[in-house]
Amino acid sequence: MANFTYSNAGLELTRRFEGLRLTAYQDSCGVWTIGYGHTGGHVRQGVTLTEPEALELLATDIARAAACVNHAVHAAINQKQFDALVDFVFNLGPGNFLGSTLLRKVNAGDFGAAKNEFLRWNHAGSQILEGLTRRRQAEADLFAG
Repeated sequence: MANFTYSNAGLELTRRFEGLRLTAYQDSCGVWTIGYGHTGGHVRQGVTLTEPEALELLATDIARAAACVNHAVHAAINQKQFDALVDFVFNLGPGNFLGSTLLRKVNAGDFGAAKNEFLRWNHAGSQILEGLTRRRQAEADLFAG
């Protein structure tokens, strides 16, 4: 079990790819989203928030993603690997991570194969998205770091 906290470099990666939107919008899969990629039942059309509220939601969402990675990863990893995995979980959710070949490869200590797994997660539905491809590449590069 890992025991890391998300670094400032990791946080900047997440903020850069999520961007800040203070009015709710539907993402590429039609999920209502607000702030720095925050989703949930309370996010719907017409909802707005302030930047401090967006930062608070981001901190809560990051804490959940970090807890997931800390709990699920049993191999010895470094800070950069942790940060890459947290961004992945933040973006795709813990369920996708917990059932992934990525996690299995990490826990097997096969970090080269794990790095390659990031790029398999660049789809929204059946469509490959350029933005997700860039994000997965950034995560893979950080993981290999």
